[in-house]
Amino acid sequence: QLQLVESGGGLVQPGGSLRLSCAASGFTLDDYAIGWFRQVPGKEREELSCISRSGYSTNYADSVKGRVTTSRDNAKNKVYLQIDSLKPEDTAVYYCAADPQTSSCQRIDYWGQGTQVTVSS
Repeated sequence: QLQLVESGGGLVQPGGSLRLSCAASGFTLDDYAIGWFRQVPGKEREELSCISRSGYSTNYADSVKGRVTTSRDNAKNKVYLQIDSLKPEDTAVYYCAADPQTSSCQRIDYWGQGTQVTVSS
């Protein structure tokens, strides 16, 4: 069974920060570009970031640019999403996803189960 597992979500106050992790089971993440997505009920899934297989290049959605940073440690088979200055509207389920292309996050092979991020005072 090939899986991605997200962790690091939880309840955080506005203005706080979270670091989400994405770990692979059954395959090595350095064979994939990794995207981060989020979704709230009643809305379409939103792509937040994409990091290339090597980690050399990253792309961010305009909605979160400047507040998020994605990085990867291929030696640990993990990818991270750092979110700063959290706002209530950041409340969503966050997913990581694996794309076999070098630096694209459109052809998704694997999705994680998601981790809930709730921003509230």
